Amino acid sequence: METLRTILDAAARGDFPPSDGRTTIVPQPSHRDAGVLAFTAHAVVFTDEDPDWVHAALRAVDCDALAAPMNPRFLAAFLERTGRRSETVDAMLVGAPLPGEPPLALKEVEDAGHPRVGYARRRRDEVRAWEADGGVLVTGRGIAGRLEVSVEVDEGARRRGLGRALVTAARQLVTEPLWAQVAPGNARSMRTFQAAGYRPVGAEALFIAA
Repeated sequence: METLRTILDAAARGDFPPSDGRTTIVPQPSHRDAGVLAFTAHAVVFTDEDPDWVHAALRAVDCDALAAPMNPRFLAAFLERTGRRSETVDAMLVGAPLPGEPPLALKEVEDAGHPRVGYARRRRDEVRAWEADGGVLVTGRGIAGRLEVSVEVDEGARRRGLGRALVTAARQLVTEPLWAQVAPGNARSMRTFQAAGYRPVGAEALFIAA
C-alpha cells in the first residue's frame, strides 16, 4: 500500500508521482500532521477525512483542476472541516547526505529549554540542535518521520555565508535524505539551500492539530 512516507522517500530519490493531473489521497501518518503536497501535475492529500469529501471539495473550487489542491478555497475548506491551523505554503527541498566533516565548529545544544529546540519539538520528534558562532542548526523528524532541518542566523552574522555553511553541515551530520521547508517569498533562504545542494521537489501546505 502506498503511504505518504513511501511517496516522500521516492521523491528524495528523484522518483516522482506521475504528472497525470490527478490527486492521490493517503492516510495521515500521525494525528499531528495533515495537509497537501504538490508535485509537478500531481498532488497528494494526506488526511483521515473521507476521500469522497476531498474529491467533492476539489471539484467545488472554481479554478484549473491542476491548481485546485493548492487553491486557497480548498485549503480553507480543509482547515474548516478539520479544525486545524496552518501558516503558509512552503517549497519542499531535499538534500542527500554528504561525506566529510562540517565546515564550521558546532556544539550540540543540551538545554531542552533552548527556544529553537522548544519550537521544533512542537512540530517534530527526535529533535537535535547545534550552535555555531552566530547561528543555530536544528534537525528532527517531521511529516511521516522524514528528517527535516531548519537554521537560524543572528542578524549581525548575516550575509557572511553562515547560513550556507550551516545547511551544508546539516547534510554532513545525517545518513539519510534531509528535508527543508522554505517559504517561497524568502528568496535569501531559497538561494542558500539551493547553493548548498538542496533540490526543490514540490510545495507543501501543512495543517497542524490545534
